[in-house]
Amino acid sequence: MSGASETRAPRPGPLNGFEETVKDFWASRPRRPHVGRKLAGVAAGIGRRYGIDPVVVRIALVVATVFGGFGLTFYLLAWLFLPGESDEVSGFESLIGRGRSSISPAFAVVLAVLTVVSAGGTFSSTWFDGGGLIGFALITTALYLLHRSRGHENRPAPVAARSRTEAFTGNGAFTMTDTATAEPKQGWDPLAADPAGWDLPDVPPVQEPPGPTPPPSYGAPRRRPRSKVGSATFALAVLTAGGGVLAALNGADWFSAQHIIGLVLGVVGIGLVAGAFARGGRGLIGLAIPLAIAGMVLTAAPFKDFDVRGGVGDLRATPHAVTELQPLYQHAAGDIDLDLTKLPLGAPITTTVSNGAGDTTVIVPDTADVTYDCRTGAGETSCFNRETNGVSQEALAGTDYGTDGVGGQKITLHVSNSVGNVEVRRD
Repeated sequence: MSGASETRAPRPGPLNGFEETVKDFWASRPRRPHVGRKLAGVAAGIGRRYGIDPVVVRIALVVATVFGGFGLTFYLLAWLFLPGESDEVSGFESLIGRGRSSISPAFAVVLAVLTVVSAGGTFSSTWFDGGGLIGFALITTALYLLHRSRGHENRPAPVAARSRTEAFTGNGAFTMTDTATAEPKQGWDPLAADPAGWDLPDVPPVQEPPGPTPPPSYGAPRRRPRSKVGSATFALAVLTAGGGVLAALNGADWFSAQHIIGLVLGVVGIGLVAGAFARGGRGLIGLAIPLAIAGMVLTAAPFKDFDVRGGVGDLRATPHAVTELQPLYQHAAGDIDLDLTKLPLGAPITTTVSNGAGDTTVIVPDTADVTYDCRTGAGETSCFNRETNGVSQEALAGTDYGTDGVGGQKITLHVSNSVGNVEVRRD
């Protein structure tokens, strides 16, 4: 109605608090306009919402992308979670069935995968140390302060789903009407006459528009055939992971744990896109999320050189001759126990012990002159009464001559773990 007054939302203030400001931001978040956009309309939407030049927003996003990469992640997030100018909901909300959006489900899945990949690269990159976190903090703080100061201005009107009521009139035309029910007034007759005696013209009944003709039924409804996209993608992901592990076991250094997870995640992402068109493969989301988390953790963690070569299980070795001593003892997961006390005195010996996940213990003779370097990505390192513990600690290195001083069997040890404890001690 023309006489109705529009109620303006209260301006977020100090009394509203942080939680109320965030809720109000989500309820009145910027909308990506159709006019003035360069790509998705993120910068134009933010500029229009808070009354600033979109060029300033674009420059800020470019700077945040160059220094740390979070500008790209933020743009993808905004593209996925900010609705279009004429959309009911955002692309992500439409993907989970909350309403209508101009972003198709397939493209929403692509944006989600790109966002996860971009976020992983942003927070694990060493190109500009700390830049991703700094960009995240600056952009988040800027949006919060903008909404606190200008959130009451230029609030977008929500786009609600429209419902239509069609009435079929007597002249054969359809008209759009608002339906309302009027209650008859009882107890008053302006003509003081018996209504049964009135002679009024017959009013043609309102006819309902003909509905669509239902399809012929031939017994029980047929179920839609189950899509094979999910099963095919899962099988291909298993084959990809197995091939990567086999390549790593055969000496291909590129196939680290992070790269294998990345390959599998790429296969799952392709399956999600294909499933969006074929209406199948939703179960792959439950596989993609833990894979993405594992990939981000392995990439950002200090044990980046996790090696899948060497097998799995405990390894115990006690060489009794120099010919039995291996130059490399390597394991992917499990405990390694190497006892060098049974070796006869002789020429200097060198060996390397590398473990992916598990505890490593090396025992040397009491009188040996041992030159060593010991390290672990996450755990405790103890070498000849020198100790470190924690994550990404410096390696312990040096030479220990034993109880008799210089003159014993010369042994050179290189011991490294990705995850687990390392101990080098004398018998």
